[in-house]
This record gives sequence, C-alpha cells and structure tokens, in this order.
Amino acid sequence: MFSWRWFFVAVILIGGWYQYQQRAQKPIYHSNGVLVQRDPVQHMLDRGEIWQKDNYTIKALADFDIEARVLSKELYSSGREADLSPVDLALGWGSMSDSEVLSSLSISQRNRFYFYRWENQPPRPPSEIASHSANMHMIPANAQIEKTLKEVRSGQVIRLRGKLVAVSAPDGWRWQSSLTREDTGAGACELIRVESVEVR
Repeated sequence: MFSWRWFFVAVILIGGWYQYQQRAQKPIYHSNGVLVQRDPVQHMLDRGEIWQKDNYTIKALADFDIEARVLSKELYSSGREADLSPVDLALGWGSMSDSEVLSSLSISQRNRFYFYRWENQPPRPPSEIASHSANMHMIPANAQIEKTLKEVRSGQVIRLRGKLVAVSAPDGWRWQSSLTREDTGAGACELIRVESVEVR
C-alpha cells in the first residue's frame, strides 16, 4: 500500500544526495596570485618498469612529479582509452595557476583534449599559456587513487607522482605520453601512471 510518509522520506534523501553531489563538484575559488611556483619534474628512464593491465602492456618512460592547479576534469567510461584512463585532468602551474590569468580564459575538455580561449587579447603570451598547462590522462595505479582522482574538484591544488608511460596492445594499438611541456595539439598530452596523489 502506498505510504506518503515513505514517499517524503525518499524525496528528502534524494534531495540531500543531490545537494551533496553539487557541493562535491563545485569549483574552489582562490584570490589572485600564483598558487604553484615550480615546474613539473621529469627524469627519463633507461630501463623503465613494465606492467600488464588486461591485454595492455604499460611501459614506464620517465619519472614524473607535478604540483598543479586543477583547471578542469573530465570522466570517461567508453572507448579503449577508458579501459586504462577513466579521468583526464587539465592542469596549470606558474601563471596558469593564477586566478587573475584564468579569469580571462574559457577552459573546457572533450574527446581527450583540453581547450582554452580568450576574448580580445590573451592574458599571457600564448606560448606561456601552452607551456604552463596541459591535459593529462590519468592511469590510476590502484582503486583508491582512481577514487581520489574522480573526486578532484576544479580549483584544487594537487600533487601527482608516478610515471609517464607508453601503452601497447597485441593488435598494434599504441598510446604514448608526451615527454615535453612545450608541445601542443594531438599527441601533446601526458599519459601518467599515477602512483600517489595528494590534494590540498
């Protein structure tokens, strides 16, 4: 028999969960000023470790350590890339962690790319914007890291440590990380096996 009491309880629970989800995704705002001074640190490896994940072979190319502001986050659940990397983070450091600069840019992600645009004049030289921000594909090393990455919010400052990697499959499919912060366009994204994540 229908019960109005349980109906209202359900409405309250659903409403509370919705509000919690909205708060969890709400961007974090900062006053003007650079939040992250240091550039990402990368050390090339002569003989990188190799891991297997399902049919994929993951080979370490470089140690990688980055502290950055989260500019945007995109989750993926379909496509073979999502088998490995369910989360992309657009990250900024140096001038691209400064709210004054970011307020003049429109930032978005789609189809494994990161986009930014400005009206009239760029807030910093375009080469500096490109070299101080990047879209990075996250390959979590374990379930807890995956959970943390999926819960990251725009505006948070995070530190990631792990490996830049190349991935291959038996059918010849390959996916390889960029190894420089100076490139742009297709192939310019970092592909990171994330071994630790700290959120500020």
